[in-house]
Amino acid sequence: MLHSMSTTVEFASERSADEVNEEIRALWRRSGGTLSVEQREEYQRLVLEWAAAAPQPAKAA
Repeated sequence: MLHSMSTTVEFASERSADEVNEEIRALWRRSGGTLSVEQREEYQRLVLEWAAAAPQPAKAA
């Protein structure tokens, strides 16, 4: 069975990139370096949240 991935990202709270990064690191530590299907889904959600929270570099003129 194939599952479609939502293209909408919704976050329960506004966390800093550092906070999300720490949760990503904790996920990897708990997994022992190999993510299950559920953990991969959580990782993908966290990476998207991290990217949204990360400061954007200034554009050159």
